[in-house]
This record gives sequence, C-alpha cells and structure tokens, in this order.
Amino acid sequence: MAMEFSNSVCYGLKLSKRIYYGKDMPAPPVEVPSMTRSASSVSASEKEVVVETASYMPAAPMVYAVVPDPEVVDNPDIPSYQPYVYGRCVPPALIPLHMHGVAMEIESFLDTAFVAVSGTWRVHCVMAGQRCDCRIAVPMGEQGSLLGVEVEVDGRSYQAQLVTMEDMEDVEKVPKVEDGRFLKGQIYTLKVPKVKGGSTLSVKINWSQKLAYNDGQFCLNVPFSFPAYVNPFGKKISKREKISLKVNSGTGREVLWTNASHPLKELKRQDGKLSFLYEAQVPTWSSSDFSFSYTFTSIDFFGGVLLQSPFLRDFDQRETFCFYLFPGNIQSRKAMKLLAKTIDSIPLIFLVTDGAVEDEKQICNNMIDYLKSEQSICPRISTFGIGSYCNHYFLQKLAHIGRGHYDAAYDADTINFRMQRLFASASSVILANIKMDTLVDLDSLELFPSHIPDLSSRSPLIVSGRYDGGFPDTVKISGTLADMNNFVIELKVQRAKDVPLERVLARRHIDMLTAQAWLLGTKELEEKVAKISIQTGVPCEYTRMILVQTDKGTKAPDPSLLQEAYKKLKLQKKVESEGPKNIFLGKLGVGFGNLTATAQNLPPGFEKLKSSDPADLLVKAASNCCSQLADRFCCMCCIQACSYVNNQCAVVLTQLCAALACVECINCCYELCSCF
Repeated sequence: MAMEFSNSVCYGLKLSKRIYYGKDMPAPPVEVPSMTRSASSVSASEKEVVVETASYMPAAPMVYAVVPDPEVVDNPDIPSYQPYVYGRCVPPALIPLHMHGVAMEIESFLDTAFVAVSGTWRVHCVMAGQRCDCRIAVPMGEQGSLLGVEVEVDGRSYQAQLVTMEDMEDVEKVPKVEDGRFLKGQIYTLKVPKVKGGSTLSVKINWSQKLAYNDGQFCLNVPFSFPAYVNPFGKKISKREKISLKVNSGTGREVLWTNASHPLKELKRQDGKLSFLYEAQVPTWSSSDFSFSYTFTSIDFFGGVLLQSPFLRDFDQRETFCFYLFPGNIQSRKAMKLLAKTIDSIPLIFLVTDGAVEDEKQICNNMIDYLKSEQSICPRISTFGIGSYCNHYFLQKLAHIGRGHYDAAYDADTINFRMQRLFASASSVILANIKMDTLVDLDSLELFPSHIPDLSSRSPLIVSGRYDGGFPDTVKISGTLADMNNFVIELKVQRAKDVPLERVLARRHIDMLTAQAWLLGTKELEEKVAKISIQTGVPCEYTRMILVQTDKGTKAPDPSLLQEAYKKLKLQKKVESEGPKNIFLGKLGVGFGNLTATAQNLPPGFEKLKSSDPADLLVKAASNCCSQLADRFCCMCCIQACSYVNNQCAVVLTQLCAALACVECINCCYELCSCF
C-alpha cells in the first residue's frame, strides 16, 4: 500500500508539469526527496525502489488531489492548451497541493503531547469547473492516535465523530461512503470528496503522541517536514508558519529545556511549566521535523501523585489518580546488577513475533497462575510485535502480566531501532518489585497496569487508576534497588489543577482494558472501553470514526446528541432522502491479529482493499489478461505525434491509443507529461 501511494505521488508530480503558470513563470522543478534508508542498507536491486517509494511518503500533514483522469489537470486560473489524454490513471495519480499557511499548537503533559495542526491547501492543479477528491495524509509521532479532523471547503464542513459498533449496526442499511486507512506505521489517510478546482481547503488535524525518554530527558518529535513542491508558485504569495508549545511536566519541579529544532521564543516559565512561540514569514515551508527536549534539575529518584475528580457527565464517577516515578539523570547508577548471574538475579524473557497463534489466551492464563504461586523471583517478560498480523493486545497483556516492556514495529526500517530500545529498557532496571503499600484502605481500586512494572533508567514509571474512598496525603513506594538494598520513598499527593488527567491517561486505559476484554471475552468490558473512547475522543477497537458533513448555514450536530440520533435512525431517513452525507473511516485500531495470514505465511501488506469502481475493475482485469502484450507493446504516447501527421493518420493513432488504454498502457502517458 505504501509503495502504491508513493508511486501515485511520483506520477502525480510528473503529471503536474502540465500546469501552465504564466508567460514568465516556468513550471517549478520537481525534486526527488532523499531516501529514508541509507543505500548501504539495501541491495543494488532495491535502491531504485527506495528512491521511488519511500522518498514520497509524507513527513508532515499533506493534502493531495486524487486524479483518475489526467485530462482535468490544468491551472484553474490560467487555462492553457493541453494535449488530449485518453484513458484513466489506475491507481489514481496523487498531486500534492500547494500549502498557503500552516500553524501547529502543542500541549505536553507528563509523557503525552497533544498536537493540533491547521493549514490551508489550494487545488491548484485541476481546471475550473472540474472536481476531484482530495486525500489528507496525517503522519503522527511516537504511538500516535488520531483524535479529530475538521475540514471546510466549497461551503461544506466535515467534523470527525466517534460512534460505537452498535450504532454502526443500526444504520447498516444506510449507503456508506467508506474511506480512511493506515498507509504504514503512523501515517493515516482519509478522503474529502468532490472538491472544485481552484478551491481552498481549510484543514485542522488533532492527534496525541508519546514523548521519548532517554538519558534523563524527555524528547518530543513531531512530523513537520514539508517537501519543496508544496510551496505555492508565485512571487507575491506570502508564507507564514507558526508553532506554539506549552509544556507542563506535572511535577512542579524546575524544567530545563535542552534542545529545539526551530527558533522558539520563551514566553513564560514557572515551576514545571514552559511556554514558547515561533512565528515567521518564511521563503519556504519547514523542511525539518519539530523536535524539543527538556530535563529536570533533580539527579535522583523523584515522583508524585496527582488526583482529579470526575467531570459532571463522566459515566464513571470514581476519582482518578496518577502516580509517577522518574529515574532522574543518574549516569553512574550500576543497573545490570539486578540481572547479574547471582542467586538473586532477575531472569529476562523476550518474545518477538510477526504473527498470531491460537493459544494466546492460554499462554496469558498460564503466566497468571505461575505468578500466583509467589515464586521468590519472577521472570520479567518483554514482548515485541512486528507488523499487523500479530495480536498486539496479547503482547501488551503478556508484558503487563510479566512486569516487562512492550513495543512494536509496523515498518521494516524501524525494527532495528525499536528492538534495540526495548532491549535497553528491559536490561536497565534500577528499581524492581515495586509496591504501593498505603492504598489498601481504599473502598475500591482499579490499577493500570494491574501489575506494577519495574523502573528502568530508560523509561519513567507511570501508574494510574480509579478509586473510591479517602485517598491518603502521602503514598509510600517500596522496592528493591540494583544493589539489592531496600528502597522506600514517600510521594506527596496533590490535586491536578491544570493537568487534564482524563486526556493524558485515556490511551493507556483504553489499551489495557481492551487487552483485558480480549483475554476474558466479556461484553461488559468491551462496552466500557467504547464508553471511554466516546467520552475522551480516543479511538478504540469498538468504535469507528466518521466525518459528519454539514452544509453552509446549517448547524453541526451536538456530539452528545449524535449517538441518540443514530439509535433512532434519524440519520437513515436523512440519507435516504438527501443522499450520503457522512464518510465512514476505516478502523484506527491495530486489531487482534490475523491467524490466517500467519498460517499462510503471507508477506506484510499482502491484503489490499478491493476496488468498488467498475471501471477500475475492468482496467485491472484487462491488464491481467494482456500483461504479456503490455510488456512488449506500448502506445508511447502517440498523442504528441498526432500534431505532426495528416488527419486520417491522426484519427487512426487516436483510436489505437484509446484501445491500448484498456490494457493499462495509459501509465506511459505520464512520461509524456514530463516532457511538457
């Protein structure tokens, strides 16, 4: 799927050379971006593939014109003569739209960042009076979760909403326009239909992602690298970009920022809080990702406990707490002692897999029974999943049971880095057998995760949950240090006044409860996860995201009333009378593995979406039947030749081009476009 997307962008850039910008304005050069992998990491036969595919993957929010018909490509402001092109582009070409403005707002709390990118893109490549679909690509950072999309164009607006699977079943008879899928890793794409040539799309995208932790400092990296070909072409077009960053560590301790990729201006500094702004008129859009890192003044263990009351409409009226423990910047602490070959050492087990097996639940239950036997030293189990065929919730659950770490790689080029990071975290334990002794008097307690993992020098410890009863003023944490001495620390409890714990903890709670629901197979837990998802706006396996369309002058539906509207089938009546108004996006979860693909040893990405367009099916069928002919014969874009021969010959060549288009020789026409 990623290769198909990149090839479509490559074809789209060649096709964009048809656009005429004026007498004294030659077409801008189309640059081939640098490879995402070094040449030494691939064979000679792979090098060309890397250039043509990986280099065109989006590294920042982007919008593309979806062009199945090359004939419509032209400047909507300055119509020009274009040679006629027969046939269709299968798959459709993707022409990156020119970006006319971009702003990014980032709020960081504890180890989670919330990112909002807003920008405007113009359909500069489709002639006036014609329409095309526009595809939005959203690359997200570490463990990214898409939270929302808002689009305004041509008097229409689209807003993302989450609905439960039960609500989807209520409207199963309603015609659904389905779109939205992951290209690779953390890149999600969705489509806005029927946009007029020359229109401007205003897009706002929200997602959450994790901060990395290394050498005592938190590191934030947000995709914000725009290719040169999205810069608008013209001397008088201004380009202004803006980045706003707010950091709230939640600790109350002094924060020292150590690195920033963009020239940030510090606006405010308080205990545990920082605020920055970057705003500038630029000659070209940002060509590097936004990165920021900070550390604390403490050089030893430190932590705290945050409490927060439920909001008025929360379905769970229990209090929320969050306990955090940071290792600090301790370069000399000798961590491997816990893993030394002594009688008190902690054995480590690593499970690495790229597929699913049938007895995963039994494996988890066996480990639970083993831990209940109260062995003096329990092994730590860390898990690593490769690709989408393995059951990532099984791997997460097994890591939680074994007090280890979990990580995953969905792309081949990230396996090495992520696996080394997992090994480093698991082997850098500095505090083990951690217990919270002062919470036993609570009326009820739900802990995430249920088994407190070890504290690693490469990863801070954050444990959260819900409770009833009187929470103590201090919490005593005990454990075993690397030198086998006992460790005890009392953490101060305080109210989280300006840290939105519900948003920060939502992804954790959803993932852990989903893994528990998978293990137990209970409908009640699935419904609970769906409620949390709807309430917090964080997608899960039991909800789906839709883009709700409203026309200019009409009021967008209240999200709290949207669920009831679905249940009463009001949407069905509206759709039947006015046609489909909503876009049902593809799933945003990772799924529960694929036993069939694992058993058949299918290569990653083998499963593809089936086309529903009869014309596409016809062209693909013809291509399969006539592949040998297509390999030996090509129209070679006889369109240009028609202008140099007599009328009768031109007619014959034109008819020949139309016939050959049925065997997908239209791809050759892209080469013609590169000559104009």
